[in-house]
Amino acid sequence: MPYFPVKSPQTSAGRVSRRSFLGGLGAAAAAAAVTCAPTALGGLDDEAYWRQIRRQFPLRSGFILMNAANLCPSPIQVSEAVRAYTRDIDADASFQNRSKYAVYLDRATGLLARYMGADSDEIAIVRNTTEGNNQVVAGLELGPEDEVLLWDENHPSNNLSWDVAARRRGFGVRRVTTGADPTDSEQLFAAFAETVTPRTRVLSFSHVSNVTGVALPVAELCAFARDRDILTLIDGAQTFGVHEVDLHAIGCDFYTGSAHKWFMGPKEGGLLYVRRTSARRLWPSVVGVGWSEELEGAGRFATLGQRDDAMYASMIEAVGFLESVGNARIEARVRSLAASLKSGILTSVKGAKLITPEDEALSGGVVVFSVAGWDHGAVFERLYEDHRIAGAQIGPEWLRLCPHVYNTRAEVTRVVDVLAAI
Repeated sequence: MPYFPVKSPQTSAGRVSRRSFLGGLGAAAAAAAVTCAPTALGGLDDEAYWRQIRRQFPLRSGFILMNAANLCPSPIQVSEAVRAYTRDIDADASFQNRSKYAVYLDRATGLLARYMGADSDEIAIVRNTTEGNNQVVAGLELGPEDEVLLWDENHPSNNLSWDVAARRRGFGVRRVTTGADPTDSEQLFAAFAETVTPRTRVLSFSHVSNVTGVALPVAELCAFARDRDILTLIDGAQTFGVHEVDLHAIGCDFYTGSAHKWFMGPKEGGLLYVRRTSARRLWPSVVGVGWSEELEGAGRFATLGQRDDAMYASMIEAVGFLESVGNARIEARVRSLAASLKSGILTSVKGAKLITPEDEALSGGVVVFSVAGWDHGAVFERLYEDHRIAGAQIGPEWLRLCPHVYNTRAEVTRVVDVLAAI
């Protein structure tokens, strides 16, 4: 079904509804985006449908963006909503006008909770995964007798941040290495289970590694940790917005994500999930206006001072877009494109080796590979300068490509052909 912006109730501040408010600067472009949205849901291989999805993004003609693990464009209706909300605030920054944004924040929080399989009082909107991770790192009571177990493939915000905190507070940090070319989820699980000690208080790991593209068996790890009263933090930067995630079913204590990656939302927006029963085990590391000891749940970690109200409000449009396409459809499409990309690289690029497992159960949309004899830094630049293909370089010897719903199968074929020619 087509996507239409969600209406919010009128407010006492001039009785302005979201629908009438969006009649500002961005109305024409937002209306155009809604009008041209697909009117029927397409299957994985309905390329006409996915070309319509691509037209919801302001991507340059002939440009192939496969960098979703780092930064994604927003659909036109999201970026136009950000512009319209920002102009509204700039035109009237009074308390009276801005009061309606509290309604939008509540609506956005509730929609994110539904989207992620959580309750609204377990969700705080923060700036990004880094801020969410650091709220957890700074907020847990850990001392010299305690130990944190990390995956060595974590992002620095869920890796080095623990090292910095450990130097100040004295707790221990150890890292789990799952090794190259994992063969199954049991092998990944065992690497953590065998490293846990009686001192372990926290397991902190990425859902999908931004470095290798390996996906961990997160529900099994969380159940194992919960049985031992070990807290779990999942860095969901590579799954938020692209995988179907049910946080209650996964059973983690904390989960973080960034809106600017696979979620394709407003910039400087992110998610911090705090399981209701774990909220009182975490101290707030930022205390601002509105904080009180009576606050419960994730609200204890959301008094972050003056923030971008336009970002908060535009989360509503972002969730609306994702749900109009369908969570399961998005994940299946991205997995299918990633599988085609892996297969094409292996069969067509001489000397290529996949770092990311071929097995869909052990990976997601992140595809990391290397090619014998290449100067990977030079190829990374050449892909963009000569062929208008944007990916990422991971260290000196790996490249990363991450397709999303705005990519077509023709683009995957084009990328493989270019790599083969190089």
